[in-house]
Amino acid sequence: MKLRLATLAAILAALLAAPLASRAAEPYKNPTLPVEQRVQDLLSRMTLEEKVLQMRMFHANRGIRFTKDDEMQLKGDTAPRLTNGIGGIKNPGESLTPLRAANLNNQLQKHIIDHSRLGIPTVFVTESYNGVDAHGCTRFGRPVNLAASWDTDLTRDVWSVIGREARLRGMHMCHSPEADIIRDPRFGRMSESLGEDTYLTTRMITASVLGVQGGYGGAETDRNTTHIGAVVKHFAGYAQVQGGTNFAAIEISPRVLIDEIFPPFKAAIQQAHALGVMASHGDINGVASHANPWLLTETLRDQWGFNGYVVSDANDVARLHFFMKVAETPEAAAELGLKAGVDLDLYSDDAYVFLPEMAKKDPGLIPFIDRSTSNILRVKFILGLFDQPYTNLDEVERGVRSESSLKLARTFDEESIILLKNQNNQLPLARNNGKKIALLGPLLAKDTKAAFEKIAGPGVTFVADQGFRLTDDNRQRPTLNTDTEAGVEKLVNLAKDADLSVLFVGGDFFTSKEAFFGYALGDRESIDPVGQQDDLVQRVKALGKPVIVVLKHRRTLSINVIAEQADAIVDCWDLSEFGEESIAKVLFGDVCPSGKLPVTVPRSIGRLPFHYSQKEINDKKGYLFTEPGPLYPFGYGLSYTTFAYDKLQISDQEMARDGKVVVSVEVTNTGNREAKEVVQMYLKDEFGQVMRPNKELKGFEKVALKPGETKRVEFTITPDMLVFTGLEMKPVLEAGDYRVMVGPSSANTQAVSFRLN
Repeated sequence: MKLRLATLAAILAALLAAPLASRAAEPYKNPTLPVEQRVQDLLSRMTLEEKVLQMRMFHANRGIRFTKDDEMQLKGDTAPRLTNGIGGIKNPGESLTPLRAANLNNQLQKHIIDHSRLGIPTVFVTESYNGVDAHGCTRFGRPVNLAASWDTDLTRDVWSVIGREARLRGMHMCHSPEADIIRDPRFGRMSESLGEDTYLTTRMITASVLGVQGGYGGAETDRNTTHIGAVVKHFAGYAQVQGGTNFAAIEISPRVLIDEIFPPFKAAIQQAHALGVMASHGDINGVASHANPWLLTETLRDQWGFNGYVVSDANDVARLHFFMKVAETPEAAAELGLKAGVDLDLYSDDAYVFLPEMAKKDPGLIPFIDRSTSNILRVKFILGLFDQPYTNLDEVERGVRSESSLKLARTFDEESIILLKNQNNQLPLARNNGKKIALLGPLLAKDTKAAFEKIAGPGVTFVADQGFRLTDDNRQRPTLNTDTEAGVEKLVNLAKDADLSVLFVGGDFFTSKEAFFGYALGDRESIDPVGQQDDLVQRVKALGKPVIVVLKHRRTLSINVIAEQADAIVDCWDLSEFGEESIAKVLFGDVCPSGKLPVTVPRSIGRLPFHYSQKEINDKKGYLFTEPGPLYPFGYGLSYTTFAYDKLQISDQEMARDGKVVVSVEVTNTGNREAKEVVQMYLKDEFGQVMRPNKELKGFEKVALKPGETKRVEFTITPDMLVFTGLEMKPVLEAGDYRVMVGPSSANTQAVSFRLN
């Protein structure tokens, strides 16, 4: 009897083990095999319906919940959506602590794998504008602040923390960073970008993607299992919307598209190996980006070699029908998106959901479905999701908001703050015994006074008051506050009793934000500071006491009154969770400002376009009744010390088509304190077969210098820096004369020349 039981047990064990052994033998389950072999093996086993489910993504707020006892619940139609797998889910656990989010995402992933016939995991997707956009992660400054730092190493380090913190909470991809060039500050999403310049954005986006993806190198054997994948957006030209309004049409000349808009995206693919690309809401030459095979397939994949996946912007495949009006039916919209190269349909229930029935009627669609499914599966294999689908909960709390990450957030702030004005060396402030400083204005934060008291020490006393709010703080359509006179009067009275005033003005989230599809607004027709902010500055200045302006904003503002009235201006854009402390450190001299403008600051929006790299003929005429030029040029920023540029040299007066020249300059700290300077190098093609930009940034280096120290900074100029799109819309390397300009900003340079033979 014992023998029979033992035999029966052995047989039963063998039967139970047989399917497991069979699954383990399946090539797509074998981590030692090449990714492409695993992708094709898995694809061959999938049904049409399973393939299309991998091409869809929905938001976790549809019905993914976590109980107080940390048990996952699936509400509404969520469970049926997961019966045969899913391509991705957006923002699961975003409102939870990192540890609880990781727990939820482990449970959710297990449910998806267990309910998928082939055990296919999904990708969980976040966004990252101030660090991971989820509760409990390190809050960094905005991307435009990184551009203001002009520090690629810092940028890579910041994004590496973002990628690591996201992965620890169970995320795998982020719909960030943005490679868009933004030159119209009416557009409410300006602070998501890296500024107006092609080269600066290219350098920064490359560092960002390398950081967030943990240095993933793109080789067949490379994997990304400690960080997340980047979805670079919005491809392409999205920020060039007409009128600066979200969802508007886009007008870009083919030459500008190729020479100025494409390079950051191309570098993100070819140099940083981004795993994802999001298509643009807009159009190119009337062709909707989500229905543009030249853009998404010929350019992105065939020419640039992209092998990740393309995701739609929210609902944009369906919008080809009901918004862009280039498809007569939802089914026609789905076919356009599929054939163009959109692999993953974000949110919509009116587009790719129709593909299974469409493909049964038209088998010619199946190769396109296979292509998209393969692209999505490839990313999942690269991310190691088939081999390591779950987060190690023991690592979460010590890996998220670590001391090194919080320190990095502070460093990021300090490197990005820009000193725009410092009349009579008003800054840094002295810690005089008995000095009384008024901290005033609508952009004052709750912790400003405490931060200043901490940094200044006991010798200075502070009074602080916000006075008034700029808007009613409505997240969709904020309304400007008009009843602010009493608040302004209160602030002026507080300033009367102080030795000097620090005014916190500019703009906030409600005055510059994304204008979501539907009712929400976030763009502006003017870029003047809203409300009574200029009036506040003038009335406090009229008291005859020093006025320091701390400028916070998410779009470029035409600060004419502030520039005229303030004794000093510190430009902060949108800093980290430690921003108030960082501002205080700069004002009291604990930190020497070293940020530089990543955008041009105009006198008015009527100067549009006003980016520094326009064609030379645009400078021929100015405007009646106003001063020429910008308020502050691209690349501008002061310091608490001074720098001298000397002995600009070029290695050769001529350059061969396969050669190079080296330009060098000596930079000396001529002041009495250690500081950093961003040395910038610009090129100008003196004569071209098509009209060329007046100047283009082609190199920069941020150098630290002790008082009296001199460093020689070198820039190597290679032929690829001189290539442009010629008369026949092909890349041209044209012989001729070139001017090299080196200096502390785009408007303050020394020049040498060379000739390309």
